[in-house]
Amino acid sequence: MGKVTGFLEIQREQPQRRKVEDRLRDWKEIYEPFPDEKQREQGARCMDCGVPFCHTGCPVNNLIPDWNDLVYNGRWEGAIRRLHATNNFPEFTGRICPAPCEAACVLAITEPAVSIKLIERSIVDRAWEAGWIQPEPPERETGRSVAVVGSGPAGLAAAQQLRRAGHSVTVYEKNDRIGGLLRYGIPNFKLEKHVLDRRIAQMRAEGVRFVPNAHVGVNVPVQSLLDESDAVLLAGGSERPRDLAIPGRELKGIHFAMEFLPQQNRRCEGDAIDPSLAILAEGKRVIILGGGDTGADCLGTSLRQHAKIVHQFEIMPKPPEQRAASTPWPMWPLQLRTESSHEEGGIRDWGINSVRFSGDAQGRVTHLHAVRVGPPPSFTPVAGSEFSIETDLVLLALGFLGPVQAGMVEQLGVKLDGRGNVAADESYATSVEGVFAAGDMRRGQSLVVWAIAEGRKAAASIDRYLAAKPEPQSLRQRVLV
Repeated sequence: MGKVTGFLEIQREQPQRRKVEDRLRDWKEIYEPFPDEKQREQGARCMDCGVPFCHTGCPVNNLIPDWNDLVYNGRWEGAIRRLHATNNFPEFTGRICPAPCEAACVLAITEPAVSIKLIERSIVDRAWEAGWIQPEPPERETGRSVAVVGSGPAGLAAAQQLRRAGHSVTVYEKNDRIGGLLRYGIPNFKLEKHVLDRRIAQMRAEGVRFVPNAHVGVNVPVQSLLDESDAVLLAGGSERPRDLAIPGRELKGIHFAMEFLPQQNRRCEGDAIDPSLAILAEGKRVIILGGGDTGADCLGTSLRQHAKIVHQFEIMPKPPEQRAASTPWPMWPLQLRTESSHEEGGIRDWGINSVRFSGDAQGRVTHLHAVRVGPPPSFTPVAGSEFSIETDLVLLALGFLGPVQAGMVEQLGVKLDGRGNVAADESYATSVEGVFAAGDMRRGQSLVVWAIAEGRKAAASIDRYLAAKPEPQSLRQRVLV
C-alpha cells in the first residue's frame, strides 16, 4: 500500500473532457492530458485490500492493487509488466471498458472508487511513449499451426498468446482492415485507430500473419483452414442484429447501428463511400432506438455529422441516479450512466415502445409512432400516452442475437447453445474436434474486456490441446468434409 492515508486525503479525479464545441468538430478522443503527479495521487487512493474485490470485478483478473502501488511509487516500467501479465491490450480496455473493477472497488462502498481505468490507460500510454512495449517473438517454434477466424479483441488476444507460445498463427478477417469491432464498431472519438494499429504492428513483428478480405465460409473455404491447421479458433463475434418487426420497418431511412457506425469509421480512414449507399445524419431528424453503448455511439456520431436533432429512446424505465438496492456492492450497479455523447446533445427518453413507422409517397420514413409503457416484464402501454414524432433517419441499436450462422458456422457443423451461440465447453472446445470458440461468438454480446479474457483462456486451452498431440497433424482426417 503506497500511501496508507491516501484514500482519506485524496479525492477521486479524472481527466477533463475537451469542450463540447471543440470535440464536435473532429473525431479525436475526448480527454485532455492528465498531469503525472495526479496520476500518481490516484494510485495512492488504492487501499491494497486484503480481499481485492476489484480482481473479481475484472474479467481478465487484473492485478490492480499491485500496479496502483507501483504507479504511486513512480515505478512505471514495473507497472506495465504487471498490467501485461493479465491483459494483452490495456490501451483498449483503458479507453472503452465500463470498468466493472471500479464498481467492485471496496472504497466504492462509501466513497468514489479508485480511478482504476484511468491508471490502466496512463500506464500503457506511458509505456508506449517510453518504448517499453516491444515485439516478443517466441524463443522456439512448435511446428504447430492455428487459424484464428476474426480479428476483434478475442481473436487478437488469442493470436498473440498462441504466437508467443511458439505456434504459427494466421488470423483471417472478412473486412479490408484488421481489428474487427475495434476497427469498425467503435467510433474514433472513443478509440483512435492509431492505438489499434501500433498493437497490430507489434503482433506482425512477433510473427502473426494477418489475412484481410478473407471471409471464411464465403471466399475462403472452411475446409482449407481445416486442411492447413492443427487447430481453429472461431472468434467472429456476435453480429446478428436484433431487428424491430413492426409495420413500416421496410421504409427507407431505417438502418441498423452497425450499418451506420462502420461507414463513419471508414470515412475517418480516408475511404470514399458510395453516395447511393451513404448513411448520414447531417441536417436530419434522427431517432436512435436503444439506450445502451451502441446507441450512445450512434448519438455521438450523429452529432458530429451535424444532425438537426437527435432523440434516443429506450423501452426500459429510467435507471436511478445512484446504485439501485437490487444491485448492491460489489455487483455491477443498475444506475443511470451519462456517456460523453450525452453531454454533447440529443434528447434521451425512457419507457417508450415503438409501435409502427409511417412514410411518404417515395417510401421514406417520416414518422415514428410510439407509446409509453410501464416496467418489465409486461411493458403495459400507458393509456392515452400514444404519440408520433417526425424523423428522417432511424438507427436501430437494439443489441445482437448471436453469430451469423450462414456460411462458416453451418459448414463446420458445430453445435449451438440455446441462444444460438457456438456451444463450447470449459476448455472452449466446440463439438468439432480441434475447433474452439471464444468471445461474443461463444458467450453472446458482451464487453471487450470479456472478449480479451476469453481469447486468452481459449489460447491456453488450444496450447494444451496441441501439446497433447504426439506429432503435428492437420484437421483433415478429424472433421467432416
